Amino acid sequence: MLSRIDRIQLAVPDRERACAGWSELLGAVPDGEDRVDCLGALRSRYRLGRGYVELLEPDGVGPVADAVGKRGGHLYAAGAATPDLDAIVGHLAAQGVDPVREGNQVFIDPASSGTVGYRAVLSADEALPRVGAIDFLYEVTLLVADANSAVERCSSLFGLDAGAFVPINSPHYGYDGALTLFDREQLHRFEVITPKDPSNTMGRFFSKFGESFYMAFAETDQLADIEERAIELGHRITVVPSPKHEGTTDTVFIHPPALGGMMLGLSRPTLAWQWSGHPERVEPPK
Repeated sequence: MLSRIDRIQLAVPDRERACAGWSELLGAVPDGEDRVDCLGALRSRYRLGRGYVELLEPDGVGPVADAVGKRGGHLYAAGAATPDLDAIVGHLAAQGVDPVREGNQVFIDPASSGTVGYRAVLSADEALPRVGAIDFLYEVTLLVADANSAVERCSSLFGLDAGAFVPINSPHYGYDGALTLFDREQLHRFEVITPKDPSNTMGRFFSKFGESFYMAFAETDQLADIEERAIELGHRITVVPSPKHEGTTDTVFIHPPALGGMMLGLSRPTLAWQWSGHPERVEPPK
């Protein structure tokens, strides 16, 4: 019932300051402001890739004020598009989930869904042209204590075909879990994983913040340009060279201070199929 990752939401103490990295580094452009009453937040919306980045700033008491008070700026919620918003609301209701519908969006939090960490905003799918330096968002990573049960819950909660999911594990980064592909022919998914190494960055994050969203991933054909701009702007990044193609970058990680408090991974075109069930689809860099 979900078609793609179409946005991410950040909870931030200051929207103006948080937007700088998104616009200067990645080319996000303003697309309106409003207030989200159910979150008690003022919202600035930016177009990026084929979707949006939404910056939420506390406006009185409410969930966003609580979140910023506890953690400062951070990745607050995953955004997914659906071809039929009414249908997914009915599906959620049949499972005893009572999301908040405000405007043309549906808001789900862990308390209403009775599950771990799935804080999401659902929107009607729309065809959008590319904006900025990324092509599209495709993944939001959720850290959980029990990946197996959280993956099962994801399937039932969002009406996804578990047969399309792909197991994933990383001895290097110390986690295992699954990619909950919305469609086996597309990259869009939640990465639902359990950290195994409490001494590394992910493990320390999980120990501090518990079950929550950790980072997001996007695909881009402009890795070199983004890397150059990040260096010029003084932003901290981690560059992962290609082990197969000398002189080529496979992935760039933009560290949280550059983007209002969340980490963003950027992969070159088609690379993510390497661990997403179709390694034969990975194309050599151009």
